[in-house]
Amino acid sequence: MIPLSVLDLVPVREGGTVAEALADSAALARVAEEAGYKRFWVAEHHGTEGIAGGATSVVLAHIGHATSTIRIGAGGIMLPNHNPFVIAEQFGTLDALFPGRVDLGLGRAPGADPRIGQALRKDLMRAAESFPQDVIELQARFAGYPPLPIAATPGTGADVEMWILGSSLFGAQLAAHLGLPYAFASHFAPAQLDAALALYRERFEPSAVLDRPHVMAAMTVIAADSDEEAALLASSLDQSFVAFRTGGSGRLRPPVPGYRESLPPDARAMLDHMRQASAVGSPETVRREIERFQVRTQADEIIIAGAPWDPRARQRSLRLTIEAMGGPEGNERKTGDG
Repeated sequence: MIPLSVLDLVPVREGGTVAEALADSAALARVAEEAGYKRFWVAEHHGTEGIAGGATSVVLAHIGHATSTIRIGAGGIMLPNHNPFVIAEQFGTLDALFPGRVDLGLGRAPGADPRIGQALRKDLMRAAESFPQDVIELQARFAGYPPLPIAATPGTGADVEMWILGSSLFGAQLAAHLGLPYAFASHFAPAQLDAALALYRERFEPSAVLDRPHVMAAMTVIAADSDEEAALLASSLDQSFVAFRTGGSGRLRPPVPGYRESLPPDARAMLDHMRQASAVGSPETVRREIERFQVRTQADEIIIAGAPWDPRARQRSLRLTIEAMGGPEGNERKTGDG
């Protein structure tokens, strides 16, 4: 079985609270660990009422204390929002707390809302231009070589597994050049998936980290007892996508029967485009769609996103998905094994 992992946005439900969202994510991570998922990643988002993962390293400490064996990580840290020294300290601290379990996925996206840059006191467009240099600085800070004027403590010598994230060709080129594993955000930006993976594999340069390319691709996955039930659960996610694409936001909303059919053609077309990398349905449907996606991408790992409104439905979705794929046996392979 191809290794499966979980991407969590720490969604805040309509009618719920941030505290409940954090508790739900910890409970979900425990379910993922028990079921045999390989990684549990949290994504950094800011200024969004329905997403509580903005303080990503703090959330990961919460997740780490709720679990014992599953790898935990950022999927990812948007490095232009920060500086490498602080990220080295944060993830060095996580490695000290949870040794051998910490991943650091790094993204270049400066964010769509310029008010975020103002709030962070950052020129995000300019900071994004220095992304490659900042990634290299982070590598040096973790390695402690070459000697830097100030050492990150914690940070220096930390065993943090670094990834490059992307939704375009830029990240693929950088990951290939640095010889790092590459994760593609195909669950929400599938347009350049095939081209990016081909470019990464063609230009990959072996490194001390990897001797050959290693790809993780993201899918939206919602499993339920039937295709009809899964489609209803997915309507909460559809509502979030439509709201985001039309300039709105808000908390994760309860499912709405027939929601997709109620939308105008352009909104339905947008959702169909997003669903290029998805598996929504019964266990049989989910297995078929994940296998089809893996054949298409030849991914070494798949990370699954997608949050129904009811946390219990999401937990069940994780269990049904991994059972449909044959159990956790394939999740024991380490990243460096290719």
